[in-house]
Amino acid sequence: MFAILQAAGWPIWPLLLASIIAVALIIERFTALRRSRILPPGLLTAVVNEFRQKGVSEEMIRRLETHSLLGRVFAAGLANVKNPREVMREAIEEAGRSAAMELERFLTSLGTIASISPLMGLFGTVVGMIEIFGSPTATGNNPQILAHGISVALYNTGFGLIIAIPSMIFYRHFRALVEHLLVEMEQQAVKLVEVVHGERN
Repeated sequence: MFAILQAAGWPIWPLLLASIIAVALIIERFTALRRSRILPPGLLTAVVNEFRQKGVSEEMIRRLETHSLLGRVFAAGLANVKNPREVMREAIEEAGRSAAMELERFLTSLGTIASISPLMGLFGTVVGMIEIFGSPTATGNNPQILAHGISVALYNTGFGLIIAIPSMIFYRHFRALVEHLLVEMEQQAVKLVEVVHGERN
């Protein structure tokens, strides 16, 4: 493997760095976007039951703020429980936008790596081809050496695609997952507003 990296020339090193960053981002997002961490099961039911039994307290709001992203959204709404419905909804929407930014963190970087990796690989190939055809051996009568040089230059394109394909797959997966989590978060927040204002049992 190290021989291939050496043969591919210096353009392979930025690609190698991009691959390390992509793997780190994928692992981080897999950890951060766990459903149990974002939308803990039963949280809405527990909040509604506590609200009906004890009402809203400062301790309850503080506990929800540190519980999860959904808890943070609920806390923003419950902090405005004495205000009109529209004020409560606006507070929830603002907390939801903040939660969306946190869910989407690093996804732009992963998408950028997926987009530019093939171009970086192509750049490495072009550099390799320039070096091959600019060397004295390229004008010689040994097609075997020329073919080997071309295959070495193509390592960069291949490595760029190896990085880009899984990066794009995970980028799209995480984008879809974030959208799904945000829709569910919004639905649960709407239910909470309706319960608090007596529109739902």
